[in-house]
Amino acid sequence: YLPGPHQLEFLTNGIHKILSLPDQMELAGEIGCQHTISFSPFELPWFKMMLISGYETCNKYEVKNAMGHWIYFAAEENDDYNLNCSGPLRSFTIKLFDSTNQPVMQVSREFHCSSCCCPCICCLQELEVQAPLGNIIGYVKQNWHPCLPKFTIQNEARENVLKITAPCVPCQCYQDVNFEVKTVDGKSTIGNIVKKWTGLAREVATDASIFQIRFPMDLDINMKAIITGACFLMDFMFFERAGSANNQNRRRR
Repeated sequence: YLPGPHQLEFLTNGIHKILSLPDQMELAGEIGCQHTISFSPFELPWFKMMLISGYETCNKYEVKNAMGHWIYFAAEENDDYNLNCSGPLRSFTIKLFDSTNQPVMQVSREFHCSSCCCPCICCLQELEVQAPLGNIIGYVKQNWHPCLPKFTIQNEARENVLKITAPCVPCQCYQDVNFEVKTVDGKSTIGNIVKKWTGLAREVATDASIFQIRFPMDLDINMKAIITGACFLMDFMFFERAGSANNQNRRRR
């Protein structure tokens, strides 16, 4: 999972210190009153081949901070059967790698069926976040609602800490989709995950997406990591296309 030439060049120009996961999160948080991370597509040379064949491959992502500095490279680990038979509902493991190609964080999801009409636990999604690998720091759990995305962020003891809410995603046409991060009582918004609208031509041609994450710089470091992990879950649940010729190997930051 070594970064490509584009990432290596960016590292050479912009990153002069190797930072651990907490250090990098804190570094971004020191800039202004908000910590911003972005995920955006990096188009690969074989894009046209993937577009024609429709063969699903593992997702790849770039993660950068508010200044555009490369922080992590993230890669999904999966098998061909799961990729091409389960679509966006597939189980997955995504590892985030630092500039030395060492894994510093992992997010994973088990397979669950999807039904907006059924509040059964087997139909609700859950993401587990580890940082470093082997150390569970929290979870992102879907709360049942027939139309609206609703999630709870939990700590390692499965205690509710934050909420994530959003409007009906299919109704948010030709505009950004805003997932608000709220206090556990739902009264105050402390940050958000925004799926950026990239224009009609790009949205039709590919399912590669651009996300931006914002949260307070004084937020607990584990909560920052879990919110970052939640972005991957939002991508798979709402913006990954099933059985589409647009499914492709991609990077987002």
